[in-house]
Amino acid sequence: MQTEQKRVIEDYIQAYNRFDVDGMVQHLHPSVVFKNITNGQTGLQTEGLPAFRQQAEQAKQYFSHRRQTITAWKFSGDTVTIEIDYEGQLAVDLPNGLKAGDTLRLSGQSVFVFEGHQVIALTDKS
Repeated sequence: MQTEQKRVIEDYIQAYNRFDVDGMVQHLHPSVVFKNITNGQTGLQTEGLPAFRQQAEQAKQYFSHRRQTITAWKFSGDTVTIEIDYEGQLAVDLPNGLKAGDTLRLSGQSVFVFEGHQVIALTDKS
């Protein structure tokens, strides 16, 4: 099962890096729950594939380039946690003062919970 989980996650990350929303959602469960947590606060949560797809399409406009690199894996039954390094170049000015052209660098983790061969929950933490 770990091999299949790893393949699904690698497919997702590669699609994310290409801004390929269809590729990102190909292994997501129709009832997928997505959360984005920054500094311990949930900033975004979606429920269901249509809501995930909508936020993924919207998020594409914020970056001219983005790349997640997996630095570590942890497998625990139906849950896989990856450590990631993230780099993205902004395409728009943000309310926090970052400007278009600025490079954003973060480290964080993504937690994927599987139901069968599909991701039922995805939590990004930074």
